[in-house]
Amino acid sequence: MSRRLVWSVLIGAAAVGVAVSLVLTLVVDTGDDDGKGNRTVAASESPTPEPTQPTGVTGSPTEDTASPSPTLPELPTGYETFEDDEGFRIARPEGWTRSTVDSSYGIAVVNYRSADSEHRLQVYQVAEESPDASFDLYLSAETPKPAGFDKLRLRNLDDGEFTGSRLEYLADSIKGEPDVGVWHVYDERFVAADGNIYAIAAYGPDSDGGDDELEVLTTALDWFCPPLGGCDPAAVD
Repeated sequence: MSRRLVWSVLIGAAAVGVAVSLVLTLVVDTGDDDGKGNRTVAASESPTPEPTQPTGVTGSPTEDTASPSPTLPELPTGYETFEDDEGFRIARPEGWTRSTVDSSYGIAVVNYRSADSEHRLQVYQVAEESPDASFDLYLSAETPKPAGFDKLRLRNLDDGEFTGSRLEYLADSIKGEPDVGVWHVYDERFVAADGNIYAIAAYGPDSDGGDDELEVLTTALDWFCPPLGGCDPAAVD
């Protein structure tokens, strides 16, 4: 099932909302991290709010899925919808815990982790003027990469209704995360329904393949509704 949302006014809104040329401001400690740039941040913990019923947009977790669609699919078994304190809605695996890192741009960086900390889902706001510009900056020589960084694939997902790109890569280690061997990461940056650019990234051990990380990513994208809204409401029984 496609989960592309018809955002006919989105591209113009995004151009107005994020047209200011900004320096590298993705969301990691100064370099040597996991795919987001070198912004200086300070860690902070915040309590996990209770999950709530969905109120927005989505699709199905497949390789070709790129963005939320007007019709929310059935939530996969083992997932819950979650209204985050930063104002967005998302779907995440049940039982994952939440922490935040302060950011100098937009919302705080939000991390959800499995009980063993071997899987992570991350959400943050992107400062660059487009998803492609954000990845161009990250992949440039001036941006430090995690140890053993190995780019597997960068896909532009623009289709006239959706603007976004997805990077898939491997890394030998991720700063601040446990040693799981090689990490497998999917990082998607996209223009959301409120005209702002966000990133959602899923991390996990490469030893079990990338299918589970891709499912976590696409399910999160399916149900994502940004802080300023703009999503079609979902019916709640």
